[in-house]
Amino acid sequence: MAVDAQTRNGAAAEHLELLRSLARELERAMEAIACNRLGELEDSIATQQELSDRLTGLAHDRRAALLARTSPAAELTNDELGQQIHGAAGELEKLNLRYSILLEHSSRSVAQMASLFRSFQGQFQEDSGVRLKHQTLSCRG
Repeated sequence: MAVDAQTRNGAAAEHLELLRSLARELERAMEAIACNRLGELEDSIATQQELSDRLTGLAHDRRAALLARTSPAAELTNDELGQQIHGAAGELEKLNLRYSILLEHSSRSVAQMASLFRSFQGQFQEDSGVRLKHQTLSCRG
């Protein structure tokens, strides 16, 4: 039973560290976007994927261990560690929302810049959807 508790606490500590690492990577990615450092952004995205994969693996292992367990009390981890995990997950959720908004804003900005560039090249593209018929006034002499 003591070994089982150590294993659970070890997995919980790893979970906490992965959450914190993922939060750091989101911060790094947002900084890379703000400073226009594409290489660093790409590296951060790759690291985010690795961390997410490890978190998914931990969650899968925990779920399998819980299903194999017969005693419901055996699933509890250290309360302080559980609170830290909960807090880190909440912070990660907030960061993820900021990151999502930044990516959405950046995507719109890139689309606008691409459209502007095309217009400078004479490649006008009208927006799709319902349009009002535009009329212009001209001076006739």
